Amino acid sequence: MDDFSLITSIAIALGLAAVGGFAARLIRLSPIVGYLVAGLVISPATPGYSADSAAIQQLANIGVIFLMFGVGLHFNLRDLLAVRTIAIPGAIIQVCAATAVGTGIGLAFGLPWREALVLGLAISIASTVILIRTLEDRGLMGTIHARVVIGWLIAQDIITVIVLAVLPTLQPGENGAFWQDLALALSRAALFVVIMLVVGARLLPLLLSVVARTGSRELFVLAFVAAALGIAASAAAFGLSIALGAFIAGVAVSETETSHQVAADVVPLRDAFAVLFFVSVGILLDPDVVRAKRPLFLAILLSVLFVNAAIAFVTAAIFPFSGRTALVVGAGLAQLGEFTFIVGSEGMREGLMTEETYAIILAVAAISIVVNPLAFRTLDPIEAVLRRLGPIWRFVDRQGEIPEPRLPRSGHVVIVGYGRVGELTGHALSQLGIPFAVIEINLERARALNAAGIPTIWGDAGTREVLERTGIEHARAVVITVPGESSAFVATAAARALNPAVPILVRARTGGEIRPLCELGANEVIVPEYEGGLEIMRQTLVYLGFDAQEALHLSNAVRDIHYQAEAFDHPI
Repeated sequence: MDDFSLITSIAIALGLAAVGGFAARLIRLSPIVGYLVAGLVISPATPGYSADSAAIQQLANIGVIFLMFGVGLHFNLRDLLAVRTIAIPGAIIQVCAATAVGTGIGLAFGLPWREALVLGLAISIASTVILIRTLEDRGLMGTIHARVVIGWLIAQDIITVIVLAVLPTLQPGENGAFWQDLALALSRAALFVVIMLVVGARLLPLLLSVVARTGSRELFVLAFVAAALGIAASAAAFGLSIALGAFIAGVAVSETETSHQVAADVVPLRDAFAVLFFVSVGILLDPDVVRAKRPLFLAILLSVLFVNAAIAFVTAAIFPFSGRTALVVGAGLAQLGEFTFIVGSEGMREGLMTEETYAIILAVAAISIVVNPLAFRTLDPIEAVLRRLGPIWRFVDRQGEIPEPRLPRSGHVVIVGYGRVGELTGHALSQLGIPFAVIEINLERARALNAAGIPTIWGDAGTREVLERTGIEHARAVVITVPGESSAFVATAAARALNPAVPILVRARTGGEIRPLCELGANEVIVPEYEGGLEIMRQTLVYLGFDAQEALHLSNAVRDIHYQAEAFDHPI
């Protein structure tokens, strides 16, 4: 292939990926869906231009390295240990059960046992990237539910690393040699990890510190890229995958004092090459294969969307956490993502999986990414049904709810979310003797607030029943401080439906949310980013010698201009 054709393929691939990712975000989907579609558009399976998949695949391997390097760099053992009593055993049970189901499906459809096992492993692993995005949109980040499910996926990451280490041992060989090969692979992996974490943890800080002292960002980036690629490539000498090597490289670098700068500098490289990886995955999507093997496709799809969710829910319910936590874990694991692609591609590279089976897994993963946010929207109805099944819910919700607090009957303020913003509002109301009630989705925090004498209801403010318990019909005002876009929107609409006259003040993440929130019934929308900028401007004017009142007047004028530009006829 000539150089011009290579550049053409990369340019078209990245251009289509940019368009696809942008379109996906417009309809509130993960950009990964857009990247996969871009790959499908330039694949041999669709009419029109076909990119050189072999060349893109080579560059995509660098994407795998940077993806896994980033996972290792951000690997946080503390997050896992904080919820270790449920996340570690839960993830092990869930991965084993989901793998067994996936393997059973493969065997039922006539796949060789090795291919069926890789299929089961690939569809047992959820995406942390997709999960975190969904949790943020639902306003669940920071809750005990989020901490549990994120810790669960960190445990899955560790299991995936082990899977990548043992995949080569599944290759057909001499009879009775499997266990010897497995022991050898694990020994090699352990030796590689020890060398990288002991020797690498000493050499890498020295190397990066020396380069950092030169003050040259180019040399610094070059040094850690060379280290990452070199460590990933050296994994091959131990008979391990480059993905495993890249993960260990990231973990080694994360222990250095320059890790934060590395994390900042690696993002553009990781994102660019990771896009090529997802495009290369999309190139392997083949609608004809999906149509030809529709029963297998449907079986895997139903397994991921429903069986995986049920396994995760039941597994989480075994442990003494709240029923809501078990539901969030179930919904969060009903999707596939980057690790599924990596395990599948490594399986193909080792000759353990055919392109046809991989294409089916990719199609299932793409659909699961699209529909996963819908799974979170079903949590309230599912919880309502389970609550009516008294004994079952009491088993699932063994952590129990908090006692019903004594709430003000009328003339009070309802505060949705008691983080930093909600706490400041509550403190001011307390100083003024104005009664208020809090809705807090974090169970631990709700209990602590009630213990401190702050009347708090645990639950989702988007739920009619929860809002009604606060006496919102007789409230003087509603203050919605939750940062998640979807949560703020749902809570605003629900509050306005229950009390058409109550003033509603809402915290927004961006100026683009002002008009939609106003249309849902918000009287005032506050964007912290704007307010921070306005305060910096006001303070700057005062230090430049302007009168304090004049500086305040100017900042208020700028505020009106910005908010009116965003909300049109809804000035704040």
